[in-house]
Amino acid sequence: MTRYDLIVVGAGIVGAACADCAVSEGLSVLLLEPGPVGGGVTAASMGHLVSVDGLPAELALASYSQRQWETLRHLPDIEYDRCGTLWVASDDQDCARIPSKRERLAAAGVTAVPVDAKGLYELEPSLAPGLPGGLLVAEEGVVYPPAVARQLVKRACLRGATLRRARVAAVGDHEVRLDDGSRVAGTVLVANGCSLPELLPELPLRLRKGHLVITERYPGMVRHQLVQMHYTDTAHGEIDDVAFNVQPRPTGQILIGSSREYGSNTTDVSLPMVQRMLRCAFAFVPGLRQLNALRIWAGLRPVTADGLPYIGRVAGRRGIWVAAGHEGLGITTAPGTARLLVDLLLGRQSAIDAHPYDPARVAA
Repeated sequence: MTRYDLIVVGAGIVGAACADCAVSEGLSVLLLEPGPVGGGVTAASMGHLVSVDGLPAELALASYSQRQWETLRHLPDIEYDRCGTLWVASDDQDCARIPSKRERLAAAGVTAVPVDAKGLYELEPSLAPGLPGGLLVAEEGVVYPPAVARQLVKRACLRGATLRRARVAAVGDHEVRLDDGSRVAGTVLVANGCSLPELLPELPLRLRKGHLVITERYPGMVRHQLVQMHYTDTAHGEIDDVAFNVQPRPTGQILIGSSREYGSNTTDVSLPMVQRMLRCAFAFVPGLRQLNALRIWAGLRPVTADGLPYIGRVAGRRGIWVAAGHEGLGITTAPGTARLLVDLLLGRQSAIDAHPYDPARVAA
């Protein structure tokens, strides 16, 4: 039986980052993926690199990962753009959140600068009139997620990793069994996104659908990634909802989000939800109404019960680890997840506290 130091199941951006990080530490790595690299959850992601502060551990992982992105932003063809994130307040109640949000970000090492109404429109003239202000995080940006996954896998393979097109039927003690009945031995990392329950049913996971719209090229119309101030309220909500999140692409296109809905396990587009999402976007940037859309699509995202990903050893399993359940922050947190996971694998002290992401927390 062939043996590797690490077998990574899934070549989305999280699995790709973990494989790349592990092989850079001298581990022999096998990456197993039945479909296109970055073709699942990763391909349906918005690509924002943003420090969300809805949960303390969520912010800790996001801000740590942002620092890891500094080593990745020069990868070719990933459409990295440090456009900055502008959190937009819609009313005085939103404005009242700005000081505490700024303090939370600062505590995590993220610099954010409050802007008044005048400053807001100097930064983004296309915003609807009457908005009172916002918060600018200038160091954040956007990437094209499938390209990042492909480049990470390519680099990992150049460093000695092996990519094999195969579907994993089951995981056992220090091994995987493939669809063709063959087995491969080694420590196993399950990083297969929405398919996690197929291999690790003991880890609770729900699927949440999200829609995106991308326009034709309108360079300069939107300059920053724009997010409404109470975006995190919908990010962890239990109801179907929409929020304003628009980003400029380096191509000149504009990507419009976001929506979140439970109860659907398909990627079929829900036009009523798309209409809600677009009405929300038009309320903040009225000029979007005049643009031509090129494509509308939906994707599924894996959500854990507490909103934090599973990163670490799987309790009750021998030689089985997991990195999954990142929902809408998998692109931001992929490199940080990889570094955290590899530190744990090698028994090293991690840069941030790993306990909040430990899969053993669901054992109770």
